[in-house]
Amino acid sequence: MAVKLSLVREKITCLILVTSIMLSFYTSSAINDYDILLSFKSSVNDPFRYLSNWNSSNSLCNWNGITCRNSTQQVTKLDISSKNISGVHFSTSLLNLQFIETVDLSNNQFSGKIPEKIFSCFSLRYLNLSNNNFTGSIPNGFIPNLETLDFSNNMLSGEIPDDITLFSGLRYLDLGGNVLEGEITKKISSLQNLEYFTLAGNQLTGGIPKEISVMKNLKWIYLGYNNLSGEIPEEIGSLSSLSHLDLVYNKLTGTIPSSFGNLSNLHYLFLYQNKLTGSIPDSIFNLRNLISLDVSDNFLSGELSELVIQLQNLEIFHLFSNNFTGRIPRSLARLRNLKVLQLWSNKLSGDIPQDLGKFNNLTVLDLSTNNLTGKIPEGLCSSGSLYKLILFKNSLEGGIPKSLGSCKSLQRIRMQNNLFSGELPSEFVKLPLVYFLDLSGNHFSGKIGEEKWEMPSLEMLSLASNKFHGKLPYSFGSKKLQSLDLSENHFSGGIPSGYGRLSELVQLKLNQNQLSGMIPAEISFCKKLVKLDISQNHLTGQIPVEFSEMPVLGSMDLSGNDLSGEIPPDLGKVESLVQINISHNHFHGGLPSTGAFVAINSSAVIGNDLCGSNSISGLPACKVTKKPIWWLFITSLLVVVAVLGLAISIILFIKRRNEMELSIIDDPYWNLKFYGPEKHRKMITLEDILSAATKEDNVISRGKDGVMYKGKAAALNGVQFVVHELKEMNGNGTISTDTGFWKGMENLGKVKHQNVIKLLGICRSEKDGFLIYEYINSWKSLRDVLAGLNWNARRKIVMGIGKALKFLHGKFSHSVLAGVLSTEKIVIGEDGEPCLRPKISNNGFSSSSYATPEDKENNKDDETTEDKLQQSSNGIYEFGILMIEILTGKGITDAELGMHDNIVEWARYCYSDCHVDTWIEPSIKGEIMLKQQHHQIVEMMKLALQCTTGDPTARPSASYVMRTLETIEGTGYSCTSRLNVKVVS
Repeated sequence: MAVKLSLVREKITCLILVTSIMLSFYTSSAINDYDILLSFKSSVNDPFRYLSNWNSSNSLCNWNGITCRNSTQQVTKLDISSKNISGVHFSTSLLNLQFIETVDLSNNQFSGKIPEKIFSCFSLRYLNLSNNNFTGSIPNGFIPNLETLDFSNNMLSGEIPDDITLFSGLRYLDLGGNVLEGEITKKISSLQNLEYFTLAGNQLTGGIPKEISVMKNLKWIYLGYNNLSGEIPEEIGSLSSLSHLDLVYNKLTGTIPSSFGNLSNLHYLFLYQNKLTGSIPDSIFNLRNLISLDVSDNFLSGELSELVIQLQNLEIFHLFSNNFTGRIPRSLARLRNLKVLQLWSNKLSGDIPQDLGKFNNLTVLDLSTNNLTGKIPEGLCSSGSLYKLILFKNSLEGGIPKSLGSCKSLQRIRMQNNLFSGELPSEFVKLPLVYFLDLSGNHFSGKIGEEKWEMPSLEMLSLASNKFHGKLPYSFGSKKLQSLDLSENHFSGGIPSGYGRLSELVQLKLNQNQLSGMIPAEISFCKKLVKLDISQNHLTGQIPVEFSEMPVLGSMDLSGNDLSGEIPPDLGKVESLVQINISHNHFHGGLPSTGAFVAINSSAVIGNDLCGSNSISGLPACKVTKKPIWWLFITSLLVVVAVLGLAISIILFIKRRNEMELSIIDDPYWNLKFYGPEKHRKMITLEDILSAATKEDNVISRGKDGVMYKGKAAALNGVQFVVHELKEMNGNGTISTDTGFWKGMENLGKVKHQNVIKLLGICRSEKDGFLIYEYINSWKSLRDVLAGLNWNARRKIVMGIGKALKFLHGKFSHSVLAGVLSTEKIVIGEDGEPCLRPKISNNGFSSSSYATPEDKENNKDDETTEDKLQQSSNGIYEFGILMIEILTGKGITDAELGMHDNIVEWARYCYSDCHVDTWIEPSIKGEIMLKQQHHQIVEMMKLALQCTTGDPTARPSASYVMRTLETIEGTGYSCTSRLNVKVVS
């Protein structure tokens, strides 16, 4: 009995000891986890105070974002995703959490490099660092049991490490949305458990390894938005579990593999924006689970098969921008789930299937730019969901079906350039959601002015080049109308005064009609009107004097009417008005002395009884009448005031010069002047400048206008600067002695703005010339950094350039230009702010690829034309192109612009009729799914196209551009989401 009691005591003692050890272990673990997490908290910025309850008054397992195992204090999960938390580095202390299985830091603002020891925490099963700002390369190492690894949408660079193939337990791998380079290794096939595989949105090259076919568990392959080349491996057809295959925006060639017909579980097949050829294999139509098929923007050809009827689950069918021929398959009308059908820009012929829409669920139909004939089917809107109908550039005929008049879901209608005829159905002008309606270039007729228009959403209306007659509609039932084009019809009667209530109107075109009566003064109420064309009518009376006050009017054409009287003396005083045509009327008297008339061409005033004081207009000189004595008195008084003003100006100028300039006169061959801070005068010497400009290692850039060198003053703690060595300007090996050029430098020395590189001084001799600029930290061109920038960084650059343009336009004469607004010339500092390098020019023309259309077409010896164009488009056109490049990632000479002559035509085409993600820069594709960011991107492209319009007078001013950008800027907020679908514009 005593022995038994002894044994029991020993067991109890052992149990107590083991329990004590375990409690000590767990307590120690909790204490360690506690310290580790508090250390992490102290290293980050938490603006929303999400981590505020991470303190000693709360139990560790009750902290926000923390999950513990059962009732223990063992931290197994850390999830602080989407909390706007930032930090300059990833805290390696988190890797010491002993039992951590899940770490989710996604959708925050973390930056810096991912630590090398990230893969040393073997307890991890889930690691998500996506949608942050991490840089550097992906660390080596591996965790065998890790199931999810998501580093997407950061700024990681370098090649994908081979160690990735050692993550044998991975089911989900996402490295997309970075700037990774190199090829996809064949060893990727070792990831036998992988189900989700995406490397999209990088800069990967080479082919798609056929070894990928060994990964039988794959359900999702997303390799789009790279530079992959070669043919698509046939072996992919053996991946029977595959549900989503996305290879878009690459350089893949060859045909679509027929083996794809074996992918019985495939729901999404995206192959658009490649260089694929051949026809669509019939086997594709065996994919009965297919929901979306997009092979657009390739070089596919052949006729479309009626076998498409087998795709009964198909919702989206995109074949646009290929070379398909033949008829549209009749069987498409029997796909009950079909929502989006886009076949535009092919060579399709025949009629539109007459049952199309009757049994479908159509929302978008785009058949434009084909060779289609016949009539519009009656049942297109049977679903009641059709909102986009695009049929332009075909040979369609007949009238608009009455059924479309009851299609209340319609929003965007483009039917221009066909052979349509007949009258508009009365209900068609009462569609409540239509914001864009273009019926121009057809044979429509009838009196539309007698109908009551009720289109409250209407922003753009074009009925140009038809056969409408009768009175103009008095109203269109919309306060949002921005563009109204009723030109080249047979309208008669007067211009309704109600058009003055169109407060958003930017363009009004009523030319080539039979309008009569006076021009309503109420049109001057359209404060946003940029272009007014009411030429070639029978209008009478005078030009309303109120037109002189229209703030942004850039172009006004009143030619070919019966207008009379004198021209209002203040007309053209607003700087924006640069193009006026008043020819072939009955005006008399002299031309106003305002800017718009100073350099007016003779063709714009011919056919009147006018006189002028310059030879450019071609008008006879006006007779001078004697001025009364009181006028002589006023003139004398003004002369006295002017003399006093001049004296004061001279005194101020001398004082200013003494403050700004220091000339070095101790060298007989050089003239050196500085502007601005005293430290530059004292530190930078002639020797510093010449020394910097003689060392090849100091070269920053080379261009047509000379070489840029980085320099540093030899003085203690000397400042850094940039030397711009000017190329010869006289063609005889010498620098220009033109005093106008060097005096222009004086103006540049006065330019002070955050986004303008400061000119510190000039240095010149008889044969050489240097400009000395401030040095911007990093001094990287926009071209060098653009590819890796997210949307916020791109938006910041556009805003900065816009501010600089507005400043230069508002504060300085047109002799101070913004320089060449190109990705090569704009400097990006360490803070991400763009800096322009202004220049002095005797004309407004650019010799770069960014030159405006009028630069290329006009005679460059015509100084008057040059001055006029310089004032109208000083940097605005270039800024528009720059915005397009920033938004799309395309260059002005990009080989992928297709049939379009230049990037502007390409962008205009894409904006009107393409998916947003067919023209957006791949690295920011993920951000267009956010409502606010999507709106900002689309609106900025819209502004870019306004800036690059072919008519220089219709381009907005720098002030207008900046106001618009500020409005766009105000629509965004920080939020993240990721969807792999296309967005329809």
